[in-house]
Amino acid sequence: MMELTEDGKRVGEDFTQDGTRTLKGKPVLRSNTGKWRACYFMLGYEVCERMAYYGIATNLVLYLTRELHQGTVKSSNNVTNWAGTVWLTPIFGAYIADTYLGRYWTFMISSIIYLMGMCLLTLVVSLPSLKPPSCGKHVTYLDCDKRASSFQVGIFYCALYIVAVGTGGTKPNISTMGADQFDDFEPNEKAQKLTFFNWWMFSIFFGTLFSNTFLVYIQDNVGWALGYVISTLALFVAIIMFIIGTPIYRHKPMTESPFTNMAKVLVAAVRKRNVVVPVDPEELYELTLDEYCGSRKHRIDHSSSLR
Repeated sequence: MMELTEDGKRVGEDFTQDGTRTLKGKPVLRSNTGKWRACYFMLGYEVCERMAYYGIATNLVLYLTRELHQGTVKSSNNVTNWAGTVWLTPIFGAYIADTYLGRYWTFMISSIIYLMGMCLLTLVVSLPSLKPPSCGKHVTYLDCDKRASSFQVGIFYCALYIVAVGTGGTKPNISTMGADQFDDFEPNEKAQKLTFFNWWMFSIFFGTLFSNTFLVYIQDNVGWALGYVISTLALFVAIIMFIIGTPIYRHKPMTESPFTNMAKVLVAAVRKRNVVVPVDPEELYELTLDEYCGSRKHRIDHSSSLR
């Protein structure tokens, strides 16, 4: 009979110490999960996803003025509103992941929504019935007497905001999942985590560079339909690439929402606003080091700066 430790782990096997688990909630072996082996799939995802996203975002103002015949001010304002939504939705995506679904499943559901939005957007710019009649590449909106119908404008923006909802669940979770692949309680892995974020930024800008050069050229000189098809295919490849790595990913269990923790700090600060802070930091309430080691939490020592 195999000997087990008090935590139910098999003796002689090296498990992670940061609380990560398999997708089914079991302890994970350090040797065959996580680290760079898992992160390669995530870096590949990020290259393709950024290519897909900026394949739309970079030339969006031009599409609205040339194809939907909107004025420059109106189209710029609409693009700004959409971009703002893209950067606000991750707040809700992170909350759902931390509190309800976990990072992996929030990411997967959001990726499907993201891909649906991209597919609809590609159909909108490709099918004659869904896009307004063209006035020609060099005709400004002031000289064009053709206008997009309410349905055509509506379905285009519907697709755009579906994409925004999808990015809300993918953007905040993919990078944190990458960080979860390195155990902070193992010195070598902790050092590798810093390198991971360097490559993470490289993958973002590499995908952006490709879209801002090649895809923009395709859209300007070949056609919007082909440019959007390439963007959609890039996202599809990104999702498949991420799914392939699923068996070797490490997953942090769900915790209390950070918004709840921040609210607790604010409430405590208000309730204790008249309490005199002791001069000696040792007199402040703090857990013992043994309790921190047992729970695998990091202690943040008291500091008098910003007092």
